[in-house]
Amino acid sequence: MKTLQSTVDGELTIISAVEQNQRLQALLTGDTAVEVDLSGVTEVDTSGLQVLLLAKREAERLGVPLVFQSPGEQLRSMLELTGLMEEVCAA
Repeated sequence: MKTLQSTVDGELTIISAVEQNQRLQALLTGDTAVEVDLSGVTEVDTSGLQVLLLAKREAERLGVPLVFQSPGEQLRSMLELTGLMEEVCAA
């Protein structure tokens, strides 16, 4: 299986949620695994977390391996605070 690598940079907030959701959903096609580097995320809110969760759930539904990697400090803190670290960043 081929692997597609992508990144999410900048804000992952309500302002960018629709755009980021569409971008991530578009990656979940065919029989290509997807790895997304989150180290460039500079700001995150609950809308951003929802985008990541929706992508993970859609990937599971489609049978597409999706891995989010290297969350930055703020995103890591938010994931740990909400108890979502394992769900979002687990392979």
